Amino acid sequence: MGKVRKLAERATGPLAGIRILDLTSVVNGAYGTQILADQGADVIKLEDPGSGRGDGGDIMRWAGHPPEGSPRGMGPIFLTINRNKRSMLFDLTDPKARKTLEKLIATCDVFAASVRYAGLKRLGLSYEDVAAIKPDIVYVHAAGYGSDGPYAGEPAYDDLIQSASGLADVLPRTDGNPTPRILPTLVADKVSGLFMAQAVTAALLHRARTGEGQFVEVPMLECVTSFLLVEHLYDQTYDPPTGQWGYVRVVNPNRRPFKTKDGYIGLLPYTDKQWDQFFEAAGFGDVIAKDPRFADYFTRMKHINELYGLVGEAALTKTTQEWLDVLKPLSIPVVKTNRLEDLPDDPHLAAVDFFQTFEHPTMGGYRQMKPPVKFSKTPSNIRRHPPELGQHTDEILAEVGADEVQDA
Repeated sequence: MGKVRKLAERATGPLAGIRILDLTSVVNGAYGTQILADQGADVIKLEDPGSGRGDGGDIMRWAGHPPEGSPRGMGPIFLTINRNKRSMLFDLTDPKARKTLEKLIATCDVFAASVRYAGLKRLGLSYEDVAAIKPDIVYVHAAGYGSDGPYAGEPAYDDLIQSASGLADVLPRTDGNPTPRILPTLVADKVSGLFMAQAVTAALLHRARTGEGQFVEVPMLECVTSFLLVEHLYDQTYDPPTGQWGYVRVVNPNRRPFKTKDGYIGLLPYTDKQWDQFFEAAGFGDVIAKDPRFADYFTRMKHINELYGLVGEAALTKTTQEWLDVLKPLSIPVVKTNRLEDLPDDPHLAAVDFFQTFEHPTMGGYRQMKPPVKFSKTPSNIRRHPPELGQHTDEILAEVGADEVQDA
């Protein structure tokens, strides 16, 4: 797995000094708060002692297959989205713990939750409740659906949001199979987590300028639908519409990694010159030059399926390495297609130190992906292992002046 790294000694990211009370779980909110934690925020993850799977805590603790003999509750997905956080066991339903919770809230800049809002109200943790304790709090609710619509308050998970947002209709428009299909990645959760992280920093900027906190709602359906329709609203953008839903270059059955003599490449000539150079290298230059369907960008888009079909034929004429050797000097966008198991050996990812190995004090070696965004003055870093359940409870209680989770 590579050399073992040491944790950074302190937060150096742009959010150093910001404290976030994190009541998110699973992937959506937890991914968003890890981004903020990587960027320096002190993220305190409140975990329930017994209402989840296994022994309680975030349900993602219990997915996957940790190494034999390692601590329970340290599943692989939990490890990838919960580093740089501190875990505190806390029963939000226990009235004896209320004053301790209020002390904790008073120390925080951000309150982030993915619990349904009706549940937060029942717990006395609505925006108004929390703002009464910390008036300038940035309160961020990762919701399934916006509070102004008829789906407000309904449960939402990645599968449901992919279905509701139109995302499950993309593959049918590509391959002609009318059956809606869910993409095999938690794209709705992760996209919503990215929206949430950006919303937090924007609200913190407003607070820095004005002193005002605010309520921020980050609804999954709206976030994912807007993300999808950047390109797929397409000719329905106009009123009246001038054509179809779905960007024609993208909903194209021939848009795929192209098979070479010995593997696959990702390939996208874009300019007129690049298309000419690519087909010339494949020996198809005369054919393309005489074909009016491919004369310029506008006509190519009308015949994109046929064009990509010819690319598929052309790609078969050389090995992957031969294509890389020919096309890279011409600045034609091309890359070797990686399988998942190829990623650790990818020369670019290796050069940028993307995969990093750490040694957890109780569970042994594990792999992390370094924070991908590069700040020249305030670099993100990895300074805390993903926490064991309740690992930092006593530490956090001492910080807020409470000896235990009960009334002082």
